[in-house]
Amino acid sequence: MAKELQDILRLLPEAAVKGPTDILIKDIVYDSRQVTPGALFICIPGVHVDGHDFIDNAVAAGATAVIVERDVTNAFPDIAVIKVSESRQAMQVIAPYFFDYPAQKMRMIGVTGTNGKTTTTHLIRSILRKNGHKVGLIGTIHTLIEDDVYPIRNTTPDVVDLQKILQQMVENNIEYVVMEVSSHALSLNRIAGCEFDVGVFTNITQDHLDFHGSFENYIKAKAMLFGLLGSSSATKENKCAVINIDDTAASVMLESSHCPVLTYSIKNQANVLATNILVEAKTSAFSLSTDNGNLLLKLRITGIFNVYNVLAAISTALAENIDLQVIKDSLEEFISVPGRFELVEAGQPFTVIVDYAHTPDGLDNVLKTAKEFVKGKLIVVFGCGGDRDRTKRPIMGKIATQYANVVVATSDNPRSEDPEAILAEIESGIIPNLKQAKKYEKITDRRQAIKYAVSIAQPADVILIAGKGHETYQILKDRTIDFDDRQVAREMIRELR
Repeated sequence: MAKELQDILRLLPEAAVKGPTDILIKDIVYDSRQVTPGALFICIPGVHVDGHDFIDNAVAAGATAVIVERDVTNAFPDIAVIKVSESRQAMQVIAPYFFDYPAQKMRMIGVTGTNGKTTTTHLIRSILRKNGHKVGLIGTIHTLIEDDVYPIRNTTPDVVDLQKILQQMVENNIEYVVMEVSSHALSLNRIAGCEFDVGVFTNITQDHLDFHGSFENYIKAKAMLFGLLGSSSATKENKCAVINIDDTAASVMLESSHCPVLTYSIKNQANVLATNILVEAKTSAFSLSTDNGNLLLKLRITGIFNVYNVLAAISTALAENIDLQVIKDSLEEFISVPGRFELVEAGQPFTVIVDYAHTPDGLDNVLKTAKEFVKGKLIVVFGCGGDRDRTKRPIMGKIATQYANVVVATSDNPRSEDPEAILAEIESGIIPNLKQAKKYEKITDRRQAIKYAVSIAQPADVILIAGKGHETYQILKDRTIDFDDRQVAREMIRELR
């Protein structure tokens, strides 16, 4: 992959250029540590690090051109210095071009919402593969190119990383890309150059208000995905918006959609409807009604929230004209997604579940599901992340007391915040709402909190460890340590048996 710098500059007509322009650009990067000979280095000013401070490093590593948004005093006679008004915006324009607009060469399915994105994308991937398609997936846990697994830094990668991944998928003959699309990615336009064919809306509840400022702004950010589906610059046909009409923000998504819409529901009339829902400890079942026919689904995943995720996947598959029987066969084979209501088995007589629930609605959903089948006590271990939306902390504390018999508040990923201060804010929602016969413990050390929960569990009890799910680390103020809720739970069970 290479482009002439002069061709790239045609996309930046307002740029001021110093130095040679008859250069072959072999790569585009915004991290000086990733520069290779012949690369174009884009200087992005960030909150903590400014790319302009690393131009010397980039040139030393072989960069032949740099994009800046302020004057630089460095003397680089052999380097093209391209000044623009906003380097991030320039990156969003040139990256898709440099990688030959890979999103136009595959069917792109974007899934947005507060909760359910990861499970929904994996369900859609499963159906598409069952139908014989080659599928790529981009999401919170990982990137998948068929069965090959690649790590990921953000739910939705930044534009250069994303375009590189998409181009790699094109090279591997991928037909469909199923992608989690975060509100950050939409607001920051990380998805620049991506032409989506299906947009899926799962739900919206309070999250990321530290970034968006208000719940209304958060909703508007999610709705941007559906506005993109009706773009006049589209190169592909057969667009569709898939909307959960049971969600209060559904009307905003519908108003933003300028293409055919498929709705799904368990409460209202919709194109795809679930009735006669039966949720048990490890399975669920429901009657499915669609415009294409009806059937009974028996699933190996549980919870009302997963019924919604399944309906979103079914609607997406129907939008892509996949036969109902293929959909049924795929869904009934589907087991789980790592860290999403995942059962932890270590020979114990009680149930341990690990879930990524880190929002008020997410915690409410998983606790409500566990409450439906628990025969003994429901014990919840959870915390809230540092340097994130503080307003949800007391809300989650209150929700925990509403459902659980024993609430154990602990650290999540405290980051730069004092864990005790985070717990105090969670506690402000627990103490006033703690009913008689319910128990509360504050144990800052997450390992010890899990150990405590395991130590008091009796047969027929359920322990829910929420917040981190699939994560295999814990982010502290001064370091990141290895930490996997599932592994720690197994260790504690074996230690205390």
